[in-house]
Amino acid sequence: MEKLRVYIGWDSREDIAYQVARQSLLRHATIPVEVVPIKVQELVDHGLYSREIDPLAATEFTYSRFLTPHLAGYDGWAVFCDCDFLFFGDVKELLQYQNPDHAVACVQHDYAPKDSIKMDGQVQTIYPRKNWSSMMMFNCGHPSTKHLTAERVNAESGAYLHRMQWAKDEEIGEIPSRWNWLEGWNKKPETGYPCCVHYTRGGPWFDNWQDVEYADEWRTEEAVYPAKQG
Repeated sequence: MEKLRVYIGWDSREDIAYQVARQSLLRHATIPVEVVPIKVQELVDHGLYSREIDPLAATEFTYSRFLTPHLAGYDGWAVFCDCDFLFFGDVKELLQYQNPDHAVACVQHDYAPKDSIKMDGQVQTIYPRKNWSSMMMFNCGHPSTKHLTAERVNAESGAYLHRMQWAKDEEIGEIPSRWNWLEGWNKKPETGYPCCVHYTRGGPWFDNWQDVEYADEWRTEEAVYPAKQG
């Protein structure tokens, strides 16, 4: 079996969030997985990213996430997710949502956050299809996905990218909400855990977000991260 390629957004303010997301993903996976951080400075150094800094962008990978198909060589399937995820599920389950007719698959949230501020003081913006792009499974060889060239990712608007206007509506597949469970929005399951908890408002690695749901589980995962052990 080929490795499932998973690209995780990396932000210099949230390295530990990335490390915990990566560790929890690999720990639960029963298939080969290759995890790659999307670091914007590396993309700049390789001439792939040239957008000016957007004051409304909450993370360093707000737009660079859409380079995932390019980084995957426009071949096969590849997953992107934000760094503020904690995995409880086996990513093998995602394979069943790989429909060759779809350019991309995601959890299709109907999300309108009430908070005006998130994470470390970042403004919480509201727009259609919000958080759809926080976890995407790209069909990298699909004709519509090939619209996501480096040139277009650098030039197109945030609306074009995040609202997935580069694909037809019928080319956007749906993944169950348990794979992008929004902390503070989705209802906690009566038993068990979601497959992925997304700390979209902010997570326990920020001082002001210690009391969010599944904070204890995140801290437990962090405690076994090798760099945190004495």
